[in-house]
Amino acid sequence: MTAQPASIRPAPLIGPDDIPYLPRGVRLAHDRVRGIRVLQAPERAMQLDAIGDAILGELDGARPLSAIVSGLAARYNAPEDQIAGDVRDFLTGLIERRMVFVRTP
Repeated sequence: MTAQPASIRPAPLIGPDDIPYLPRGVRLAHDRVRGIRVLQAPERAMQLDAIGDAILGELDGARPLSAIVSGLAARYNAPEDQIAGDVRDFLTGLIERRMVFVRTP
């Protein structure tokens, strides 16, 4: 087996037209004791920073990734291509953990 060069990345699990959403049993919550936001799923939880909370707060199950990225770029006055990469990478990790699902239009 040969190793792939570091510059070759696998195909993304989510494209600009795909609609990300939180599946049944997964929700955003506020941990009052610790004063943090968490993503809760059956038998697991993930502490969120402000960026993760902002991204997941945009998932409404109706808008495609491209619209979510555009909204975040406008809100934070940031380059859309940079936001797109960060959001795609973050959501890909959650898709792999089955904490975010994707629907194709």
